[in-house]
Amino acid sequence: MHLKLRVAFNTDFTLDKYAALLRCVNETEKWPTDFRISETPIFLTREFTDEVTRAANEIVDLTRTPDFARHAENAIPDGLEVPNESGHPNFLVVDFAVCMEGNRRVPRLIELQAFPSLFGFQLLLLHCMRKAYPAIPRNWTSSFGGIKDEAYLELLRRTIIADSAPENVVLLEIEPEKQKTRIDFAATETLLGIRPVCVTEIKKRGRQLFYDRDGREVRIERIYNRVIFDELIRRPHLNLPFRFQDDLDVTWVGHPNWYFRISKHSLPFLKTEHTSRTFFADESPAFAKATAIMPADETINNYVLKPLYSFAGHGVDMEPTPEKISALKNPHEWILQRKVDYAAFVPTVDGQKSKAEIRMMFVWPDEDRNPTLVNNLVRMSQGKMMGVDFNVDKTWVGASIALHEG
Repeated sequence: MHLKLRVAFNTDFTLDKYAALLRCVNETEKWPTDFRISETPIFLTREFTDEVTRAANEIVDLTRTPDFARHAENAIPDGLEVPNESGHPNFLVVDFAVCMEGNRRVPRLIELQAFPSLFGFQLLLLHCMRKAYPAIPRNWTSSFGGIKDEAYLELLRRTIIADSAPENVVLLEIEPEKQKTRIDFAATETLLGIRPVCVTEIKKRGRQLFYDRDGREVRIERIYNRVIFDELIRRPHLNLPFRFQDDLDVTWVGHPNWYFRISKHSLPFLKTEHTSRTFFADESPAFAKATAIMPADETINNYVLKPLYSFAGHGVDMEPTPEKISALKNPHEWILQRKVDYAAFVPTVDGQKSKAEIRMMFVWPDEDRNPTLVNNLVRMSQGKMMGVDFNVDKTWVGASIALHEG
């Protein structure tokens, strides 16, 4: 944390300025935000910025090795593989908890996904933060590698639209107008000219897909996919005009297979100084009821149990037991990940300190040799977990962004 800037921000903070931030966020696009916006960004020192950047790039590099490819071969559940997989994912996001270890704060890997995040909304949030809070220096930014706004948008265009016309690209979701992330869909439409379309509104003829645009039937060439598979599975009564498993004449951005290949399934494989010990449940000492072989300082109480194929924290068990693990019907679809100790490091004007999780966001256009780290997203909490249920009636929590000196 950059202490000098934190003190300056807190001193300058007023509820009126926060109200101005919320007006900017909620009135700029056609849909408002449906999640809480934190009162503050977090301010990173140059040292922490360098470390979390290095940590994210190191983890992404591991997902590009032949050993990882072999590990990911069986990541896709039976019946969910989609044809015409791309050579690499178009999006990678890596989530780190900000932890205190010894006398310094360090990033510790929580999860990763080869799936889009709020690439449109985070740019809107940055602009609204700067507008509402004059205490934020103009040279402080959320992007990396010196990327300015237009370069950031150009990377998104090359990744999502490529050589197609914007009208031939759709953002695909289940009832996008009802999703909590709908403000990002609206911001993406403003920035790139592509519209959010519900999966039930697609038309299929042969191998081609179409949608209605202002009374015209328009062919879909590229799908910016925002459909989460576990939501699709939970809603079997949706009357879909096509199956994701169909051999379609479209380009997926990003391809649905990567949602599984780079995911919680990857965590047992990834081993760096910024990762935590992780097992598949059926490969863990607890599953074998052999906890005695764990190191002396390790017990099942040190771990969190997570389902592989869920999103937004659904099904996470913070208090697993050997009995719970032994009772799992499909233990290879669960992981045990060593708990991390989030640091309460953001002083607030209310006297409490907030914790934070930072998401490092990469895009990877089809023709580029390497992914590019472009932006970040922050979630702040004062509860046991980051979710809304653990932060009811709290302030200085919710969605935010990390700023560092450009």
